[in-house]
Amino acid sequence: MARAHWHCCWLFAFPPLVAALAVHDLLMNDCLRSEFILNVVSLEDEPSQGSRIYVKKAVQRAIEKDRELNAAEGINFTLTANYRWFNTTLYRNRGCGSSVCEGVGILKQLNKENQLGCAMLGPSCTYATFQMVDVDVGPILTIPIISPGSFGLSCDYQVNLTRLLPPAHNPVHLAPSLHGSVYSSGTHHLLLFILCGSQEDFVNLTAGVVLKKEVVFILIDLYNQTYHHNTSVNETMKNVLVLTLPNLRNYSYYSNFPTAEEVNHIIAYHDGVLLFGHVVREMARGAHWIREAALRHLPGIVCSGMGGHYVLDEYGDRDLNLSVMYWSTNNSQYKVVFEFDTATNVTKVVNLNPCFLWTGTGLPSDIPKQLILKDQDIIVIILALSVLVVTAIALIFYRQNIKERQIQKRWSHIHPSLIFPLNGKERGLISLKIDEDHRKDSTDRIRRARYDKKTVILKELYHTDGYFSEMQRIELNALLRIDYYNLTKFYGTVKFEHGVFGVFEFCERGSLTYVLKDKISYPDETFMDFEFKISVMNDIAKGMSYLHSSNISVHGRLKSTNCVVDNRMVVKITDFGCNTILVPGKDLWTAPEHLRKRGISQKGDVYSYGIIGHEIVLRKAPFYTEACSDTAEKLYKVEYPPSTSFFRPDLNMETAGEKEQELYGLIRSCWDEDPERRPDFKKIESSLGKIISNLHDHANKSYMDNLIRRLQMYSRNLEHLVEERTALYKAERDRANRLNFMLLPAPVVRSLKETGQVEPELFEEVTIYFSDIVGFTTLCRYSTPMEVVDMLNDIYGNFDRILDHHDVYKVETIGDAYMVASGLPRRNGNRHAVDICCMALDILAFLNSFQLRHLPGLPVWIRIGVHSGPCAAGVVGVKMPRYCLFGDTVNTASRMESTGFPLRIHVSQPTVNILQRTDCKFEYERRGETYLKGKGTEMTYWLTGITKHEYNLPTPPTAENFQQLQEDLADMIVSSLEKRALGAVGTKKRKMPSIRQRKKDDSQVNYQPEYLHLPTLNDLSTHL
Repeated sequence: MARAHWHCCWLFAFPPLVAALAVHDLLMNDCLRSEFILNVVSLEDEPSQGSRIYVKKAVQRAIEKDRELNAAEGINFTLTANYRWFNTTLYRNRGCGSSVCEGVGILKQLNKENQLGCAMLGPSCTYATFQMVDVDVGPILTIPIISPGSFGLSCDYQVNLTRLLPPAHNPVHLAPSLHGSVYSSGTHHLLLFILCGSQEDFVNLTAGVVLKKEVVFILIDLYNQTYHHNTSVNETMKNVLVLTLPNLRNYSYYSNFPTAEEVNHIIAYHDGVLLFGHVVREMARGAHWIREAALRHLPGIVCSGMGGHYVLDEYGDRDLNLSVMYWSTNNSQYKVVFEFDTATNVTKVVNLNPCFLWTGTGLPSDIPKQLILKDQDIIVIILALSVLVVTAIALIFYRQNIKERQIQKRWSHIHPSLIFPLNGKERGLISLKIDEDHRKDSTDRIRRARYDKKTVILKELYHTDGYFSEMQRIELNALLRIDYYNLTKFYGTVKFEHGVFGVFEFCERGSLTYVLKDKISYPDETFMDFEFKISVMNDIAKGMSYLHSSNISVHGRLKSTNCVVDNRMVVKITDFGCNTILVPGKDLWTAPEHLRKRGISQKGDVYSYGIIGHEIVLRKAPFYTEACSDTAEKLYKVEYPPSTSFFRPDLNMETAGEKEQELYGLIRSCWDEDPERRPDFKKIESSLGKIISNLHDHANKSYMDNLIRRLQMYSRNLEHLVEERTALYKAERDRANRLNFMLLPAPVVRSLKETGQVEPELFEEVTIYFSDIVGFTTLCRYSTPMEVVDMLNDIYGNFDRILDHHDVYKVETIGDAYMVASGLPRRNGNRHAVDICCMALDILAFLNSFQLRHLPGLPVWIRIGVHSGPCAAGVVGVKMPRYCLFGDTVNTASRMESTGFPLRIHVSQPTVNILQRTDCKFEYERRGETYLKGKGTEMTYWLTGITKHEYNLPTPPTAENFQQLQEDLADMIVSSLEKRALGAVGTKKRKMPSIRQRKKDDSQVNYQPEYLHLPTLNDLSTHL
């Protein structure tokens, strides 16, 4: 007897509830810290109004029983029941069938009120329960649901659900269908009937009819206790075997219920409370096996209730012991003949000698009497079986064909999480060629990634949105099955937000076009000799031969850019198949018949192969001809050839050697104008094999000798390339070092290279130089941005050349400000003040003869400030690092510059003191007490020169001639702008009006350019 799997699922179904009670879920943590609230949910319709009272009584009695058990074990917790009722009286069809949304509504209401509690007891309707526990349509549950019903198959094995009543509880009335079978005429052979119902149902079914002795009925009546007590034995039940539960239940407390159905319903609520309390009690004892059972789906929950003994299997279902009882002819009572254990699928015989109604001690035979067949019947049966076998075989083949077709029509993208893009900075091509721009273009055009521990290339599919048609899915599946040595492997497609990409095998050396152009890495004389070129052509021919014999059958886009080379120098073909996605175009490799009429064919692939062969042999551009270099013109001549000949690449047969003649002839036959005269790839393979065999006298030279010769040639060429690249590397390294020394001091650069950092350093005495351009704002006002840049480059470029003759370090330039320091980072004693002052005199002498290119004749005035003192210095920043100076000396030097006068070198007292300690005789004038912001009044000086050294210094302005100089300079600006405007005829004029026009418009305000920005002083003479 097959196992009857009666689904009385334990409340956890198994993992969710136990895992929740195992204190690894936040909700159950809250539950364990509060009262153990159990939400009781039940249907409350007019026919079942009375059950509401008994449900509450049963739950309260179970809570009291659970409290007694807790008190006996010294465990301090109490279950609390919260009742929720739903009513379907407002629906057209009342009852369980209309409760689809009621359970979910109560669940949402509990969640909204924050009263979910620890578990939910009920509802009992399959319609309501399924909507709550199904993972596809239901909500995300965080509490278990204990149902005293829900027999439907849709609730089997649902997470967070247990059912406390087995199925087949309600009787199934099959009287109309069974009546005709039982009482038909005597020619029938039906001996066994199975009926779900009660004893009364069977009596009503067989009323007034004498049953045949050989007929057997199996009555499934699980919850009827009368069979064990023999309280109501009916003579009509002689032919019946009754399937029921063992006598383990105690229903005396509910003996006043009118029907057993209501008793079972109430008992399920009662035992659900006890079952929940049992699990919580086990948790309180610290039973870790419950947590393990929740995680591993292991059995282990055992408890007892009024409904009998509960044992839960690995799915949380209740394992039952079913008893099969019969009517004994000895004492007219029901006896147990055997029991069936659903946990082990074992049948145990209880009574070895039952007193059956039937003959002997066994049941009637289920084997019909043997029939004697005639010859004609045998022939008919054999023919029928033959037809049946042939039909079955045909059906199997048909279904396999249909299944294969369905598989070909299915397609799923690779999940984007399985694709790991590689860093774009990684090298994608193996090459010795130093050509940064070309290599960058070659690697940036491809997208490389990591898939299944392999490097792949992602090619965007431009003509699709990822939702492939049926024909496209068939093509992709055919492409996925292609696996050949000379064809790149296709792994599938992946869909990102920015497009759909095909995932292909990646070949490290790039396309064949790139290899043919790289004559440094692959020279003709050593590596890419004639034999190797034939080998490359043979690889392509092998790949195309396999492709033409496969389901793909044609490439359609064959060209040298679609032939890639792996790290073992094996040529592989890519971009084949998917002709509905990758639309073929018109290019130099397209056959003439397809230029005239768009399409693809195998003969067209042969033509493309001939063009590629020409590229390989000559190592020139695709379709190379001396007479024509324009691509469009070439395509026109191929598509519309003259009547006498057809246009093809240059391939001179007269200058070809003896071994090249045969190969050239093969290439010419491949690009023949007549497609039918072109060879197929099987014939091309054969021809190339003959050419390779004739290249060398294999009787005298073995293949290994030839291989060793090629390796020696390649090794010598590689040594030469390495020496050349080493020299280029050293030159590039020296160039980088010079650039670094221009940006940072040499000691700082060396420290960064050796240790990666520069420690800040304090210098006891340095001299700092500051200068800026007087009237720079006015000059910018009358200059274009490019003129301002050129002006600063001219001025500071000459300053930089002056710095090369002195032991100083240029710190930075900010706008028109120029900052120089001496005595750091290399200390030089007292020379720092001497070098700064000599440099300042050289700069001032240079400005005496300097003129602006865009404003000729206009002098450039600067203010210079010099100060000496302690200073701290260090490198600041990681990106664009700067060697910066810090300290009061820097601020004072800046104040010396800002309080100085044009064409004057403003020197502080500490600098003069240092100069006096040296042997150099500097000349300076005492300026007097000068107010410096942040320092107060300090004694300062004007540096005028060096004794016995003549400097062509410009004459600085004085208080007497300052006003006149300002007017003269304003007129010079106006004159320079007018001259420049006259010389700009034919060019785009400035949108700013001329100075003369602006003076005319502003005649009432006496306009003058504000060129000199000197301090506003009441008495300038006091500072001279």
